[in-house]
Amino acid sequence: MKIIVPCASCYKLNNVDLDKASHFRAICANCKSYLPIHDGIQDVNGQTLKKLVANAKIPIAVDFWASWCGPCKSFAPIFHDVAQDIREHMIFAKFNTEEDQGASVTYNIRSIPTLIVFSNEVELDRQSGAMQKTTLHTYLSRFIK
Repeated sequence: MKIIVPCASCYKLNNVDLDKASHFRAICANCKSYLPIHDGIQDVNGQTLKKLVANAKIPIAVDFWASWCGPCKSFAPIFHDVAQDIREHMIFAKFNTEEDQGASVTYNIRSIPTLIVFSNEVELDRQSGAMQKTTLHTYLSRFIK
């Protein structure tokens, strides 16, 4: 399965094969920079998230987090596991709010972790706080077509 991944260097969109990206580091077709995707989960910032939301053909689940946040740390492996389970149906991304503090204003982030689901260029829903794997799986499955 291929998904789009915006380059963090030149902001061009790239089609990335998830299976190949799990074995090799994906490279931007335009500027040859490494793409910010690891195990099917993209690292996004304000610019790349805008590109992703504007161009994705399937729903996107974005985890807004920070390295100092205990619940964020406990939620990270759960987010990763669910991403591995349903990555053919949804794009998974992580947004480090420490690296791009404008996200708190742009996306109205009041607490972390906050999970926002986007589809067709709009926010469908959001959930604040860490979730267990079955809860996250059930929550996200309602957005899969």
